[in-house]
Amino acid sequence: MFEPTVIARIEQERLSLPCWAVDPDLFFAELPAEVEAAKAICAACPVRQACLAGAVTRREPYGVWGGELVVGGTVIARKRPRGRPRKSPVPEPRPERPIAVPTAA
Repeated sequence: MFEPTVIARIEQERLSLPCWAVDPDLFFAELPAEVEAAKAICAACPVRQACLAGAVTRREPYGVWGGELVVGGTVIARKRPRGRPRKSPVPEPRPERPIAVPTAA
């Protein structure tokens, strides 16, 4: 997964990587919220840049690497939900109007 120099650094500095403490399936999640959670785990990782660079170099087919979503060796900004995109934009919600109640005179 890492270059030998990065592996040596992990061993020499006795680094504990955040991804080691969670279920690895989280980094290959389908739901956009889970992908964002995996990205957040990588935020404080000391080898984040090396992880991302290795994934892009290896053209990883899919997953969160170095805090970024990688698909086909390319960094993708965000995971889109499953399904077809809308053909037309979602209409803005209309503001609620107060209902006039007739009063007895």
